[in-house]
Amino acid sequence: MTLTMEASQMAPAAWSPHLSRACVVVSNKVRTVFDGRWRALDSRPMFASVVALSEHYNAVLADILQRSFGLEWERRARGTNRHPAFEVSGVPEELVTEFSSRSRTIDVETDRMVEEYRRDHGRAPDAATVIKLRATATLTTRPEKHIHSLAELTADWRARASHVLDGDSTGWARSLLARGARGDYNTLARGLLLADDVSPAVVTEVARATVGAVSQKRSTWKHWNLWAEASRQTMEWRFASVGDREAAVATIVEEAKRISISLTPPELSYSPDVFRRRDGTSLFRPKHEVAFTSEEILAAEDRLLARGDDRSSPVVDLDTIEEVSGRAVLGHQLSDEQIATLAAVAVSGRQVDLLIGPAGAGKTTAMRALHKAWTGVHGKDSVVGLAPSAAAADVLAQDLNVACDNTAKWLHEHDKGRAEFRRGQLVIIDEATLAGTLNLDRITCLASEAGAKVLLVGDWAQLQSVDAGGAFPLLADARNDTPELTEVHRFANEWEKSASIDLRLGRTKVISTYFRHERIRDGAHDEMVDAAYLAWRADLREGRSSLLVTESTDAMVQLNERARAERLRDGETEASREVELHDGTRASVGDLIITRQNHRRIRALRGGWVKNGDRWRVTDVNPDGSVVAERLGMKIGASVVLPAEYVAEHVDLGYAVTAHRAQGMTVDTAHVVVTGSTTRENFYVAMTRGRQTNMAYVALDRPDESHAAPTPEEVTAKSVLFGVLKHSGVELSAHQTITEEQEHWSSFAQVAAEYLTIAAEAQRDRWVVELCSSGLTDDEVDEVIASDSFGPLAAELRRAESSGCNIAKMLPKVVAQRGLADAEDIGAVLISRIRHATSQRSRGRRHHAGLIAGLVPVASGPMADSMRRALTERQYLLESRATALAEAAVGGRPAWVRRIGEPPADPRQRDCWMQELRVVAAYRDLWQVDGASPVGSAGASDRQRVDEARARSAARRASDISQRASDARKSGLAPGARALG
Repeated sequence: MTLTMEASQMAPAAWSPHLSRACVVVSNKVRTVFDGRWRALDSRPMFASVVALSEHYNAVLADILQRSFGLEWERRARGTNRHPAFEVSGVPEELVTEFSSRSRTIDVETDRMVEEYRRDHGRAPDAATVIKLRATATLTTRPEKHIHSLAELTADWRARASHVLDGDSTGWARSLLARGARGDYNTLARGLLLADDVSPAVVTEVARATVGAVSQKRSTWKHWNLWAEASRQTMEWRFASVGDREAAVATIVEEAKRISISLTPPELSYSPDVFRRRDGTSLFRPKHEVAFTSEEILAAEDRLLARGDDRSSPVVDLDTIEEVSGRAVLGHQLSDEQIATLAAVAVSGRQVDLLIGPAGAGKTTAMRALHKAWTGVHGKDSVVGLAPSAAAADVLAQDLNVACDNTAKWLHEHDKGRAEFRRGQLVIIDEATLAGTLNLDRITCLASEAGAKVLLVGDWAQLQSVDAGGAFPLLADARNDTPELTEVHRFANEWEKSASIDLRLGRTKVISTYFRHERIRDGAHDEMVDAAYLAWRADLREGRSSLLVTESTDAMVQLNERARAERLRDGETEASREVELHDGTRASVGDLIITRQNHRRIRALRGGWVKNGDRWRVTDVNPDGSVVAERLGMKIGASVVLPAEYVAEHVDLGYAVTAHRAQGMTVDTAHVVVTGSTTRENFYVAMTRGRQTNMAYVALDRPDESHAAPTPEEVTAKSVLFGVLKHSGVELSAHQTITEEQEHWSSFAQVAAEYLTIAAEAQRDRWVVELCSSGLTDDEVDEVIASDSFGPLAAELRRAESSGCNIAKMLPKVVAQRGLADAEDIGAVLISRIRHATSQRSRGRRHHAGLIAGLVPVASGPMADSMRRALTERQYLLESRATALAEAAVGGRPAWVRRIGEPPADPRQRDCWMQELRVVAAYRDLWQVDGASPVGSAGASDRQRVDEARARSAARRASDISQRASDARKSGLAPGARALG
């Protein structure tokens, strides 16, 4: 469901009382006849506002409960990188956990089985048996929904609460309410805030705090990001009414937008009043879609770009690089590409340099060689290793054999005077795409001041920073000579090397490659989770290292519980003393676990301190809840005791992982559950972990409205994967967002959609007149106008006229062909007849004056001056866009242009060639065609197939012109003698 909140159509106060019923106000959408269907031009997925609505709902609920019952609220921490929760004061955390537990179904089934065991054996089962019974319950329970009456649910809730509270839950609830204030609404409302109580000074202060908080997590933001944060900032305020809260938050958000910097361009052309909201804004621009940033972010990006151009940093000469490159690095001989890439980094002198490489391209081997060369010239301690996470820093330390730290910790130590850079050093920041812009700005500033060089290593196509990011791809895009490794060495199969690059670049043609090699399965989500699990388990039993990857936290918990249950059943995990973990699962001796938070004071003799993302095997569970664990891959001296408090808050089972956990790992096989919400980056990372095999299990019943799909009528594995590859989760930098916004609002697709929408409204009366004169009865005309096919019929008439048809003469002939008395949809029948009548006429014809850029039918005939002005301005934009795209293509010489041929040297020939190229370039922009083929694959809709035929003919004519010009040059004819014949 793609709906847009339209604040200008109804005030927030009208919908907030109904939040509990998940009601939203839906905008009046601008619709256009496009591809034979009505499409909402200003429609945007509602998911953009989900977080803001959730935060707002929580605040409104707190207000209502305090006004109604006098209940107080308190802030409770929820762990690192999570916003604090607000809970009712007096409600113990154990009760909150009980009603949030995902393991409740397993607990109920275990209790039933324990009772059954007691009946059958005349005694209670011992602890080991209970654990085995729970494992059986885990395997046999399924998350099926059962309908229960409210009375049954209430009785169950009371029983569960009484068990946790160790007393009467109803009495406890009465006592909690008794602690609150008593009295009518007016009495309770005393002391609560009205919107007018929030002074302008406070509004400004909170707005600045809101922008500051958002800018720590994002390089750019929109209205709903600000609303969510403003709701958090004001959560502890209590308001007298829903309207007061909404008015206060709205005022803060507007002030936050005012002090932010807008990155979205203003409207490019005039829009008639019918396409404007009551506040004057254009309906062609969705509400709340303006992108913002801050001066701080823009300045930080500017400084990073300047340091990337500054060539005053230390270097290593080419002879040293060649000498080091001639030796094997840990048994690996460097390739020519790796040697050239290292040389580019070593001799560039750039203060901030980059090393880019896809998964498996040998970045680690290249860094080892660079480390050897650099330390040979600048001294033993001249290479410093940093990474955004402790786990990545640990991997880098092992790779380079130097002490490494995470960026946040290094900056903390620097602030305390315990860490600094020095002249001649090379500061390597690995997994640099995970580093926030502000941290990178600060670190590179300190390195520059010290006379050191910073090398950012990573891949813009992999997972990005959780902080305000986008700096790495910004720096990569700013150069045309960025050192980059392209040869993939990881995979055992040659085809998978090139396929992984296509995945990285989001090329949808690769979907067929994975199908051809039987690497894709599809079905319902539960079926795919099951299939991925069974394949992963089989690989482990055959001695392969394997990863099980899923994006859903619920699915990950489910898979972890299932894996543990089967290990208990098979004796791989002991049915001994258990400990409950962070996510409600349990662990005992033999289980694999993952630590989720850095803790430098918990250390093993070998392998260093405990880090976020470390994987361990449990070797003992102590009576106090602490766990003895052994780091995977190490045995002697790698054990550690994890305190009970740490285990309860920061440890999970470690069988299934998310793509974020998988990044950086290399195994024999990987099994990946894919849903409609998977991003390209997550999919690429997950599908490049396995050396031998990477399998995708595509869920067909988990769509996501934020993804594009070529054929929305039917969900298939191909359509889901198409959406995944088209949906990038990479956060753009503020500078890139400026370009992206300019491109989006000036694109051929956007302006053409606006043109056709206005044309449909401008020509409506004309087509009604034509229908009335066509021979249809009055009732038939009324039926067509009232039907859903009237819009597509109007578009078909416009296309027919653009092909040279006289509508006044053609339409009566079409109507008179056969009777329409039996037609279920007269408009649809007329569309079919018009297409047949114009199909022969269109064959072999070249350009028509009735087509804009050879594609978009011109809207002509009588119309209001305001409509004509809007159409004329957009026609100019479309023609200009087509010309600009064609000229850029000729300058850049992409593969699709090279396939068409060389531009002729003769001016007349070149003009003709460029006219044809404009059509192809406009088509690619209109339908988002990528790849080396000029027109791409066959169109997925009737509308696209019409445009495709025009573009394909234009490409063929351009190729002929180029070939004739080439032949003329070879034969010595005068320029243009044959090419224009």
